[in-house]
This record gives sequence, structure tokens and C-alpha cells, in this order.
Amino acid sequence: MHTGDRTTTLHASSACDLPTSDVDIFSDAVLYDPFPTYDYLRELGSAVWLEKLGFFILTRFEDVKSALANPDVFCSGQGVMMNDRMNETLRGIVLCSDGVPHDLMRKVLIAPLLPKALRELTDRITHEAENVIERLVAKKRFDAATELAQHLPVTIVSDLVGLPEEGRERMLVWASANFDCFGPMNQRTKDAFPIVEEMVRFAFEECVPGKLKPDGWAQKIWDAAERGEIRHDQCPIMMNDYMGPSLDTTIFATQAAIRLFAENPDQWDILRANPSLIPNAVNEVVRVESPIQNFSRVVTSDFAIDGGIIPAGSRVIMSYGAANRDPRKWEEPAKFDVQRRAMDHVGFGHGAHQCIGNNLARMEIAALLTALVSRVQRFELHGAERCLNNVLRGHARLDISVH
Repeated sequence: MHTGDRTTTLHASSACDLPTSDVDIFSDAVLYDPFPTYDYLRELGSAVWLEKLGFFILTRFEDVKSALANPDVFCSGQGVMMNDRMNETLRGIVLCSDGVPHDLMRKVLIAPLLPKALRELTDRITHEAENVIERLVAKKRFDAATELAQHLPVTIVSDLVGLPEEGRERMLVWASANFDCFGPMNQRTKDAFPIVEEMVRFAFEECVPGKLKPDGWAQKIWDAAERGEIRHDQCPIMMNDYMGPSLDTTIFATQAAIRLFAENPDQWDILRANPSLIPNAVNEVVRVESPIQNFSRVVTSDFAIDGGIIPAGSRVIMSYGAANRDPRKWEEPAKFDVQRRAMDHVGFGHGAHQCIGNNLARMEIAALLTALVSRVQRFELHGAERCLNNVLRGHARLDISVH
């Protein structure tokens, strides 16, 4: 394929013997449409050195999945973000830990998100989904990026997390900035840091017993510390695990679903005829669009791959977005097919660090699609605006009408 100003050479260190590229996967142009670049990198090799970033990247499905399942070598304890400042800011959260410390925190965080606990939310989520869809369908035309996709996470999830009322309205802003700061230290990251620092101050000063909703998920973190399950000093920073990921991943996946069905009306016809395919459709949406595109790890020892070596201490980007469109794994990977069995995608991660809220996200998206299939024959896309984020893929605006 034509690669423009990209270069393909061997890494300077003969010990590595892996291909390199000068492409910047965090440039505006690539963030708007990353998939051609992923195709290019995937064909270069299993691991590619990104000269402009100083990281390796894995883009093939089996490599990404295997690395995610190997935390002893591809560790999270040195941070999963692609700049030192953010890794230091969020040091010790569940995303940036391994082994026993990770397991203890994850057990606390995931408790309200286990299937048994989520079953108690089914009626509430279903009722709220029916209400918002009925209102928007009556309206005929709306912004699916905000009016539809944000509704359940903002109205239900933020209430379940139980943050103080004053400041809660900033959650969407904090979440977006939080993910921007997962990227390298580019201008987008630098601009987001003051917002992240505001979020961290809120966590330390406001997310404390007496200010949190007594039965909310955030309060349960402090309750666990009282029982001795985690340390008290871990509680404020652990709030990040509820304040960001619980919102944007679900919101952007919901947006993606609406756009994909607008652009593929035949797939909407299939789903309307057979609503039992909705869980399949949710997986396929996440596979095709991958709301979280990239995370990173640090290798703890020299790692042999594809005839070369990733040296110990190297930071490696795990590209979920590229892995989920790897033609070695998926037939016609760019095609949106609600009948595809895509449950083993890596859009929610894999292994010990798989997204703790993935079951809730699936439940929310499925509830909205269930409410839509009986009310909408067609989605029509009138205009869309991508929001540029270092890690997230989604929309700032998605102008939709329904018929």
C-alpha cells in the first residue's frame, strides 16, 4: 500500500531486529481515521517500533490477546498510560497494578458489577431505556451522541457511583480529559492535565465518607478499607476507576451502534427480525469501532517476537482497535455483521485487566437497542462530528432522524 511519508526500516538496535515506522498514531489525521494506519502497521510485523513516540506497538489480534494474558512480562505496575506524568498521577489504581495489590482492589471495585448485583438493576435500566427512546422517537430527530448515548450512564451510573452532587456534573469532562492523558505527552495531553488535576482534587477532597452517597459504589471503597480489605490511602485514587471508565466507553459504544445501523440498514433489518441477536450486535459494535483504541504496558524482560526482541523496559502499545480488525482473525474485518460471533474481541481488554464494567456496558447498550427495535424502522444520518481523543474513539455530535 502507499505509505506517504512513512518509513520502514530496521530498528537501530540490531538486538531488536524489528521493523520501525515514523507514523504518529496520535496525530489528528490518524485519530480521525486510524484503520488504514493500523492495516499498514499490522502488515509491517508483529511488533513495530514507533520512532516518533519511542514505543513499540502490537496490532495483530493474537499478539495483543497473548500479551494481555501475560501480566508477568507485559506489566501494568509501571503504568498503562503513555506518559510518565499521568502514570505518576494515577500510580496505584487498579489499572496500574499487578498481582495481589491489583487483585485486592479489583475485588472491591467489581463487587457491584458482578452479574448477581447487575440483575437487580435490570428493571431500572430497562425502564429508563424505554423512557428515553420513547421520548426521542417522538421527537424524530436528535443528537444521538448526547441525547441518546449519554442518558443511561449519566442518569443511572453516576447515581450508582454516588459522588457528591456538587461536582458530579463535571464527570463527562473529567472522563474525556482522563483518557486524553492516557496518550503520549502531546498538546492534547498537556491541555487535558489541568482538568485531570481538578478531578484528582475532587477525589481527594470530596469523595470521602460523609460527602458520598451512603449506599453508592464509591462509598463501598471506603467500607472495604474499614474492613481491612484495602488500605485507606488507596481509596481516593481508586475513585478514578468509577469516575471515567463507567461513562465514556459505554457512551461511545452506544454512539457507534447508532451510526453503524444508520450506515448499514440491512443489519438493522436483521436485528429487528431477530432481536435475540442483540448481544451479538453489541459485541460486533465494540469490535468494529473499539471505543478504547489503545493502552500500553512495560515489558519486564526481553521478549522474543517475530524473529526479533522487544528489550526489557520498553513500553508497548496494545492496539485494541487494530487487533479487532485483524484479517488473520476476522473475515472481512471492516464489515459490520450482527450475525458474526465476535464475543472474543479485545475491545474490553482481556485477562486480569479486562474492563470491570463490561457487563454493565453491554446491559445498557442492549437495553437501548431492545427499546429501539420495536419502534424504529430506519436511522438516517444527517451529519456527524468526531471528537478527537488520544485513546477514545467517538463522536461529539451525531445528528440522527428515525423513521
